[in-house]
Amino acid sequence: MENSSGNSTAERSGTMRLIFWLSAPLSVFIILANLFIILGILFNRKLHGTANRLFLSLLFADLLAGAALPFIPRQRLEDSRGYHSCFFIHVAPNFLFLSFLANLLVVHYEKYLCISYPLHYPHLWVHRWVPLCLLLTWALPLLFACLPVLGWNHWEPKSNCSYHLVFPTAYLYLEIYGFLIPAILAMAFMATQVLRAARRQLQEIKKVLRAGRQGQGRSELEQELELRHAKCIACLSLMFLACWVPYVAGLHVSVLALQKYSIDTATLVILTCVGSGSAALVPVILGLSSRQYTQFWRDAAAKGWGSCRAQGGERGEGRTSRGRAPPAEGLAGAPG
Repeated sequence: MENSSGNSTAERSGTMRLIFWLSAPLSVFIILANLFIILGILFNRKLHGTANRLFLSLLFADLLAGAALPFIPRQRLEDSRGYHSCFFIHVAPNFLFLSFLANLLVVHYEKYLCISYPLHYPHLWVHRWVPLCLLLTWALPLLFACLPVLGWNHWEPKSNCSYHLVFPTAYLYLEIYGFLIPAILAMAFMATQVLRAARRQLQEIKKVLRAGRQGQGRSELEQELELRHAKCIACLSLMFLACWVPYVAGLHVSVLALQKYSIDTATLVILTCVGSGSAALVPVILGLSSRQYTQFWRDAAAKGWGSCRAQGGERGEGRTSRGRAPPAEGLAGAPG
């Protein structure tokens, strides 16, 4: 018995170290990157519109999800905790990640409406009722995450704190196949529609340019526009493969674990850490790839670099003037 308990303690400590080394660097990077983008938006007065307020809510939700990232894989481990602490360490990270996905879905939906219906967009509810939209984005995930606290659980007073006691199997199936995977598919569909709308606009621009050039071949502007569109398609495809595929794989492995399949704890922890971390990187990638969200920091860096160059030039001129010898009096008074 002592040997088995020692082995379980060593296995638990090894799992905790694995969770720390996988999730802590991602968590720190996500928190700092979101703070960087949030400050860049807040200090830029031109970025205080509807879309940017929704994106700020997404960045704040992603920051909280990044902070909760080390606690998500720990939910797979049993622990001796009381009722309140057990439900808090399970429900709080679940709520933060659900709110992050809800905010990301709303941002994709707003972008889809803006591109697909540009004339009707100012009259749509997402644009006119931004506070209500943000309230629903945070309140609905909170309500769903608190269902286990409201009684939908298998808690037993004298048992250890376990993932299966807090979240029933039906609840997890509803969360995964009723919200998470449909939300990812909806975001992929809306991103595809936005690219199709951009493609149609690109074709119209090319027709106008070719009519002006009268069959002289493709101009440099056409080639540049086509290259930008191809880059957008490649970046979105790569982001979907790198960020969402690991997350969906981790969800399905969790479902297999619920169905009592024998899955190694280390494999489950690795897929959970990598999948959750890769999904939380999506707003960071969207924010850093947008020039308007990083404009403040680029201007500040340009001003700092210009002041440093100016100070360096003044010091160089001062050294040159001090090192220059005065003309000799004899040479100055000599006849030409």
